[in-house]
Amino acid sequence: MLLALSAFALARPSYAETVVDLDWKDLLPEGNLAIPNAMQGLLPHDETNLASQQPVSTGSRKDWNGQTVRLSGFVVPLDYSGTGLTAFMLVPYVGACIHVPPPAANQLVFVTTEKPFEQGSMFDAVTITGMFGTVSIATHLAEVGYALSADRIAPYEG
Repeated sequence: MLLALSAFALARPSYAETVVDLDWKDLLPEGNLAIPNAMQGLLPHDETNLASQQPVSTGSRKDWNGQTVRLSGFVVPLDYSGTGLTAFMLVPYVGACIHVPPPAANQLVFVTTEKPFEQGSMFDAVTITGMFGTVSIATHLAEVGYALSADRIAPYEG
């Protein structure tokens, strides 16, 4: 009997979760592989409301809805618990939504975490791993097209 149980344990498939590594271009709709002109090179600083300058999104991808993904970017704080962040936007470049106009909604990810994240410098990139999906969320900074429930937040290791 013990031998049969051991054989069963060795024969059953592994249920380790697969993590999909995403790049920002992966979030653009199929066939739209160009980053919008407004995101290329240096962007001018302006005194007007940056959210009003957000380009229209060309759509989103549903390929990874409900899957565990890993995506790297920069943190734009939204909600705190004590000194740690519980909600923030993950953006593809430094200063997005704060110093320069936000990118299209399909280039922004709304991140939530149960364990507050102690952010270092806003110039430090992070890598987020967690459950991914498409959403339509309006924040005071921009419209957001994706959401990620963070299981792990780590410094970016390029």
